[in-house]
Amino acid sequence: MKSNDTAVTTDIALARDTLHQRVAARLRELLTHEVLGAGAKLNERELCESLGVSRTPLREAIRLLAAEGLVTLEPGRGAFVPVLSDEDIAHTFDLLSALEGLAGELAARRISDSELTELRALQLEMSAAFERRDLPAYYRFNIRIHDLISQAAGNPVLRETWSQVNSRMQALRFRSNQDEAKWARALEEHAQILVAMQNHDSEMARHLLSTHLIRKRDSVLELRQKTRAGSA
Repeated sequence: MKSNDTAVTTDIALARDTLHQRVAARLRELLTHEVLGAGAKLNERELCESLGVSRTPLREAIRLLAAEGLVTLEPGRGAFVPVLSDEDIAHTFDLLSALEGLAGELAARRISDSELTELRALQLEMSAAFERRDLPAYYRFNIRIHDLISQAAGNPVLRETWSQVNSRMQALRFRSNQDEAKWARALEEHAQILVAMQNHDSEMARHLLSTHLIRKRDSVLELRQKTRAGSA
């Protein structure tokens, strides 16, 4: 009887863990698409209603996002989306450039045939999304490509570090492709990255990915400057 009780308790715990992780994933999407924009307070009642969950898994999800740096917890006030300065953004993208460059170098050496096949398929899907001018779909495939490269690098510490840092820039990376010329250039850069991976050219892969992130940094900062100038 005790073993059955233990099994039931474990199942409940696993279900709860899975639920708060699903809620966290949905909150990340809301942050990426700026449904929850910089400086916004996370209204627990509204989020519980829209996500169809109770406060317990929501609060567990918010604590998870706080640990990732995606929200800040202010005692007595609640959870807020951080407001990043241009300097914060520049520093974070500089770090991302180094991390993705290293991931590209290692992945070009170690990527498997099955991972290359998946990378080609994702590139085709992303290109098709660009032709449709479907930015949300494009970005979903873009995320999967960068994630696959970090996986193919075969370094779990690098992958975890990259994931944590990258998550803080998701909304900004998404918005930066609203300029069609820059969007087209980013797609071409991805095509070049794929060639480097297929050729197992680690030096070129490192250069391309590092440069890709530096250009993304510049695009993000330029867009912020234009937005400020337009609202002045």
